[in-house]
Amino acid sequence: MNTLITDIGELTTNSDAGTLHDAAVLIENGRIAWVGAADDAPAVGGPDVFDAAGRALIPGFVDSHSHLVFAGDRAAEFEARMAGQKYAAGGIRSTVAATRTATDDELRARLRGFMEELRAQGTTTVEIKSGYGLTVADEERLVRLAAEVTAEVTFLGAHVVPLEYAERPDEYVDLVTGPMLDACAPYARWIDVFCETGAFTVEQSRRVLEAGIARGLAPRVHASQLGRGDGVQLAVELGAASIDHGTYLTDEDVAALAGSDTVLTLLPGVEFSTRQPYPDARRLLDAGVTVALACDTNPGSSFTSSMPFCIAIAVRDMGMTPAEALWAATAGGARALRRDDIGVIAPGARADLVMLDAPTHVHLAYRPGVPLVHQVWKDGATHVARA
Repeated sequence: MNTLITDIGELTTNSDAGTLHDAAVLIENGRIAWVGAADDAPAVGGPDVFDAAGRALIPGFVDSHSHLVFAGDRAAEFEARMAGQKYAAGGIRSTVAATRTATDDELRARLRGFMEELRAQGTTTVEIKSGYGLTVADEERLVRLAAEVTAEVTFLGAHVVPLEYAERPDEYVDLVTGPMLDACAPYARWIDVFCETGAFTVEQSRRVLEAGIARGLAPRVHASQLGRGDGVQLAVELGAASIDHGTYLTDEDVAALAGSDTVLTLLPGVEFSTRQPYPDARRLLDAGVTVALACDTNPGSSFTSSMPFCIAIAVRDMGMTPAEALWAATAGGARALRRDDIGVIAPGARADLVMLDAPTHVHLAYRPGVPLVHQVWKDGATHVARA
């Protein structure tokens, strides 16, 4: 089906075309065929015409960091943090216990519910990590279920050391880099590790990432969430597509990122939920670091799936302009996934689009918490409409 979207009040392209006003977009066979002024729209035979009525149109959000396949609830942990308890990575194990006892159908149903939730809020591409199974069989089923709903699947068997290996962490790394990787690699595109105090050392992280690279998986890294460490340098050295969190960075870390192709994915929902300090995105952008924004949807440290919410936080508390935050949540996420067919509205790109019930993208930060998504197109097909 071909569609002409016309009378777009503000069109954010994330391309050389920049921001257009009184614009139009032509969709053909799930791709962007043409972008320009509404008065110059090509005369093509028989497209459906959608009148934007002056609303803003933006690329679909690209959420490049999530943990959507899990069971259980950690609301009590959140409540305790709000009362002053400090966040620690060990809480992951409670979700592991719940996830191991859930059936495939239970996990699948919850995952599909999250996918509907994301789509309704304008997210058209999402990366999903494993990491709540931590046995060969459980990690295999998590990546297998994730692969049912996205091509961007990450094997994160090295999320935390499970209790049964608490005194034998190197043996667990042997499992992750051997039988577990063998079982999960066919379903995954990415390999990830939580390189952090309380999770995995730099040496263990290197073993995990290099094993994944040898199996054809591309590296990503969780690092510098709870304190300064060497995870950023490891990620840059190994050519990781993204390092995620980056709450605590040294000047050397920032310089290394700025001189590399590694994206720094900031996860403001985590700082909101854990009460850690927000990263200084202004410092990063001014240094030339490529920044993405993502939700990190998970039951422990960031149980939000709202990219507009993360944009609002980034603008208010992290020093980003509305335009920078929108770019980070769309084109930045695409960079973190090494994709050039999403996060942009340009000829040849996928027709993943979000129409806002607002005249400008600035309303994403200006009206926090308000459901502004009016319409969503995924590969040119309409998924959400709101009167």
